[in-house]
Amino acid sequence: MANQIATFFLSQPEDIRAEGVATHINKFWEPRMRRHLFEHLDQGGEGLLPLVIQASTLIRRPEASVASGVGVGQDAANGAPGGKGPVAGESLSEPSIPESTA
Repeated sequence: MANQIATFFLSQPEDIRAEGVATHINKFWEPRMRRHLFEHLDQGGEGLLPLVIQASTLIRRPEASVASGVGVGQDAANGAPGGKGPVAGESLSEPSIPESTA
């Protein structure tokens, strides 16, 4: 599944690809999914696309405090930075594509 996410982000500008993969995984993957990903990475990450491995440095390990991440708690209720949140009709299920820095 991580490779499928990375494949999508390969179509995005190079400077936002890794951040896009990490943002998506941090926002939508539950801790046990991320734990499984890191177990696989810790064993060498065989079969993972280079973009997944690059993004892994930006993905929260499941042991991280729940309140410390993007997309949880009040942050999730607020929606995207500068957004109005799901109360105003914003979707939390759409891919998060960071804005280009170029």
